[in-house]
Amino acid sequence: MSAGALAPLPQVAAGVNRLVLSAQLVARGALRYTPAGLPALDLELKHESQVLEDGLPRRVSLEIRAVAIGDITRRLGALALGHSGEFAGFLSAGRNKRGLLFHVTALD
Repeated sequence: MSAGALAPLPQVAAGVNRLVLSAQLVARGALRYTPAGLPALDLELKHESQVLEDGLPRRVSLEIRAVAIGDITRRLGALALGHSGEFAGFLSAGRNKRGLLFHVTALD
């Protein structure tokens, strides 16, 4: 490999799309229903942490739009704003293909 060349990325199983994020619930929309009749909640989550990047500490702070569909809406609907936990799910394109949308499927 020549100087300045990028190392190859490690192989990842095809189709893996899983996100686990320690976050705080900062906003929650009113309960709504999908065209299929499933309950849905629009959420906003806030994450703050410090990670190592190339051996150096880096502060990370972000807010991400999220949605919960189905049975998980009961648990998320009962949470107080400001609740912190581990939210798990997957990423998709946002509405109208703008940005990312975190689909929350589990909460620890």
